[in-house]
Amino acid sequence: MLYLYNTLSRTKEPFKPLHAPRVGMYVCGPTVYGDAHLGHARPAITFDILYRYLMFLGYKVRYVRNITDVGHLEHDADEGEDKIAKKARLEQLEPMEVVQYYLNRYHHDMELLNVLPPSIEPHASGHIIEQIAFIQKILDAGFAYIENGSVYFDVRKYNDKFHYGKLSGRNIDELYATTRDNLDSQQEKHSPLDFALWKKAAPEHIMHWPSPWSEGFPGWHLECSTMGTKYLGEEFDIHGGGMDLMFPHHECEIAQSCAALGHDSVHYWMHNNMITINGKKMGKSYNNFITLEQFFTGKHELLTQAFSPMTIRLFILMAHYRSTVDFSSEALEAAEKGLQRLTEGYERLQKLKPSATTEGIVLPDLIQTAKDAMDDDLNTPLVVSALFDSVRQINTLTDGNAKIGADDLQKLRADWDVIVEQLLGLKLTEAQANIEPYEKAVDLLLDIRLKAKQNKDWATSDEIRNRLTAYGFTIKDTKDGFEWSL
Repeated sequence: MLYLYNTLSRTKEPFKPLHAPRVGMYVCGPTVYGDAHLGHARPAITFDILYRYLMFLGYKVRYVRNITDVGHLEHDADEGEDKIAKKARLEQLEPMEVVQYYLNRYHHDMELLNVLPPSIEPHASGHIIEQIAFIQKILDAGFAYIENGSVYFDVRKYNDKFHYGKLSGRNIDELYATTRDNLDSQQEKHSPLDFALWKKAAPEHIMHWPSPWSEGFPGWHLECSTMGTKYLGEEFDIHGGGMDLMFPHHECEIAQSCAALGHDSVHYWMHNNMITINGKKMGKSYNNFITLEQFFTGKHELLTQAFSPMTIRLFILMAHYRSTVDFSSEALEAAEKGLQRLTEGYERLQKLKPSATTEGIVLPDLIQTAKDAMDDDLNTPLVVSALFDSVRQINTLTDGNAKIGADDLQKLRADWDVIVEQLLGLKLTEAQANIEPYEKAVDLLLDIRLKAKQNKDWATSDEIRNRLTAYGFTIKDTKDGFEWSL
């Protein structure tokens, strides 16, 4: 049975969908005002893995990942400029030009990382009517107030009936004590913990819509409560996102849903941990991020080289999604070597010839091993480790130190295809296809070297080997001819 860590209960819980075999999953997507970086890749890959595994288990998944294109103000606050509007002003563009440009680039990066597209990708700006209706429900329930055309959520009143802070483990009295002196300068809020559901737009604010309260725009937290319940129902199974969104974003989502509906909409709250640089969260607000395009091209001062999308994907999968991963070029180089080992193992597996029986080796049930690991809160590092163990066995078979029967070989190949392509989403064959023209040239040289060896032309044989080695190739002679790697 699949067990998932529920942030709300702080325990691993057996996954029991509300309406099996259907599963509803909502994941917070990007605010599209800049290029995606490694920190964006982690939640995308984490919940792509969950999406893939749920489908592998036979569930019919509706996966909703939103696009924030309005209402996300600077510093995640209730005052300041909209992040997208600011970008539009600086570049003299329409806000939706900024959105479309960076959304196209985000989709391109996700495709390179082999992240499956969600079932629905709703935009905040496309659901203004629904957000206004959601605010009205909160007002009708008495958990919000109107000040000067803006609508704010009343956290203290909400906490009298519900529990503000239950997701993040924060104590409301301590929160009040630390924020008492931070009330917005315009003094519209009754309390510094209150947050905006609707903001009256200042004259210079580019993005605004009519509402019963003012010409304005929705608060950042509101879109997810609105769109999650619109597409998945008033109760749904999973809500995911980065740990940095747990407070205040997801805490406010819970408050909004409880206020409007009388209950939290989400049954399993899941959070991936952060990518850090020198122990500090990678993010645009810290100006310490490396974009995915920079990883793919190697054009950043902290990178020693370019890294392929599959190297990035494996780098993220080699750590459990709830653990912190500190970025370094050395760690990525290790992931690159790991990807090369898996690719070479996969190629050798395709070249193996079956024997009459399996001898000299005990083959584990790879699928069951992977399933046991994935059932334990998506333990992808154990799945990757099982593949590396399998590579060692494949090398033993390739070297002729063991034999494998036809049925076992067929199952081993099928297991690899399921685990690598279906569960982990790694494209080993595609990585190899990128060097196919070079591969043919190297094979040609090594064929010439093999004939030279057969003719005892040691000078030619040694020269070809030495020159290729100098260019970074590793040559290995085998009983069937040769193998090489770069």
